[in-house]
Amino acid sequence: QSNLSKLSKPRTLVLAMGMYWLVSVPKDDAANQQQWGRFGEAVKPMASAAKFNLPNLKVGTLDALMALSDDLAKLDQFTELIMQKVYNYMANALEENDLQKLTEYTKVNNKDLGTYCNSFVWDVAKFPTKVSIKEIHDIIAKNLTKIEKDFKTKSTTYNNLKTSLAQHEKKETGSLVTRNLGPIVKEEDFVVASEYLVTACVVVPKQNVKEWEGSYWKLADFVVPGSSQCVYQDGDQFLYTVTMFKKTIDAFKNNAREKKFIVRDFTYSKDKIDQATNEVKNLQRAKDKAYVPLIRWLKGNFSEAFVNWIHVKALRLFTESVLRYGLPATFLTAVLEPNKKLEKKLREKLHSMYSNLDKAEVPGAEVGQADIPGVFMGGDYYPYVFFDVNTAFVDTAREF
Repeated sequence: QSNLSKLSKPRTLVLAMGMYWLVSVPKDDAANQQQWGRFGEAVKPMASAAKFNLPNLKVGTLDALMALSDDLAKLDQFTELIMQKVYNYMANALEENDLQKLTEYTKVNNKDLGTYCNSFVWDVAKFPTKVSIKEIHDIIAKNLTKIEKDFKTKSTTYNNLKTSLAQHEKKETGSLVTRNLGPIVKEEDFVVASEYLVTACVVVPKQNVKEWEGSYWKLADFVVPGSSQCVYQDGDQFLYTVTMFKKTIDAFKNNAREKKFIVRDFTYSKDKIDQATNEVKNLQRAKDKAYVPLIRWLKGNFSEAFVNWIHVKALRLFTESVLRYGLPATFLTAVLEPNKKLEKKLREKLHSMYSNLDKAEVPGAEVGQADIPGVFMGGDYYPYVFFDVNTAFVDTAREF
């Protein structure tokens, strides 16, 4: 089976990851390890918990921090969008024999996504803590803008190759009325380079074969009797050749159409057939040559985008903690992996533990459903700082 035919097959890919919660609460008077121990025990067995270590970042003014909070939220969305674009394209671009490597290709610093989140360490080399949070924001924005630009270029180039191959495949499959006849006929089936004679290719439905064979030479003057032969069959369609004088070809076409015999607009040319064959081979070679560097780029930049994304989450966690709890920036930050069936209980447990932090708690309001003027309007709000990290990539049937 050709590689071309594989391009049109639908397939389903699955990459099931999880949901992680980033939570920040103020440090209490107890020793750090004691507070952490109490926190970890409190959320069992509703979630596993790990420390989400944040560096000491330059805060600046609270007004600047509030403005930056909105910018970070937009950057969070933009980074996640680019990361998912790269992932989805990689999942689609992988060839059949590489599909099982998808999980391997979506590792970050040689760790699966969950392990990276649970063992997060701030990358000082990429995101120096000596600069302001705004400057770190700008570094990440620049990184993602470059990834997006390069992704557009590389994906467009590869898509053009795939489209060209698919168009050639379409010409070589399907009904005999439309498909390319070059690969299924032979030179000996035709009268070639004659001044007066021409060989036509005619598609005849199965139910009309007897009629064709008993009358084809009567469809026009100067059709050569005994010249028709069946050269190919595809299901209920038969391809016949028939030879006649060139001057009668138009009348032959019109009369054949009335009998439901379809005369193809085809002239045999070995050079054109060879040219088309070579074009397909060249396109396939170009696609094969582009494939490995493309997958390598997608793999590396998915990892890069994910690293940037988690650092944006860390910036948001730090920024919102300072805005919520004030200075100095001393708070306990954790990453939780909730038991999916116990998420509601976990939310209720955290609320009971930290409801005292909520100075604007609305009596009778459900957990996570308060409007806080100037902070949250109509969105989810909790007495502790909370952000989710959704690595549960949706299962999709991918067609190309």
